[in-house]
Amino acid sequence: MFSKSKETVSNVKSGSTTLISAETAITGDINFSGTVHIEGRVKGNISAEHGILTIAHSAAIEGDIRAQRVVIDGHVRGNVFAEEHLELASRAVITGNVFYSVIEMTKGSQVNGSLEYHPNGGFAGPQLLENTQSSEHEMDIVLEADN
Repeated sequence: MFSKSKETVSNVKSGSTTLISAETAITGDINFSGTVHIEGRVKGNISAEHGILTIAHSAAIEGDIRAQRVVIDGHVRGNVFAEEHLELASRAVITGNVFYSVIEMTKGSQVNGSLEYHPNGGFAGPQLLENTQSSEHEMDIVLEADN
């Protein structure tokens, strides 16, 4: 039950919501369906079969993210694969490459890596990281004005 090996956290019910609070630290991969809202720390890869991932401003992720819809307002050290939609809020800081179909970046968000457009979320998988080449696709970036 309390082994030191990597464990996988699964959210099996489609449509359910999971909160990882600010006081929580997880070491290991997270696989889910539904919605996950992270306010704490995760050291491991996060992937969704069908889901929405929200990373709050207090959150810190160290690992790759792969989901259909991703909203980031915290820190991510790893690559981000958003198959449908990626939203970077004003406090988002990503140190890694970003692969997206549609992206929204609010003033103040940071990406310390490359942005690579893939229409319809056509990501090739893990080998994509090793074989990334310059893309001649235009970027779909939606910038929000200051209010």
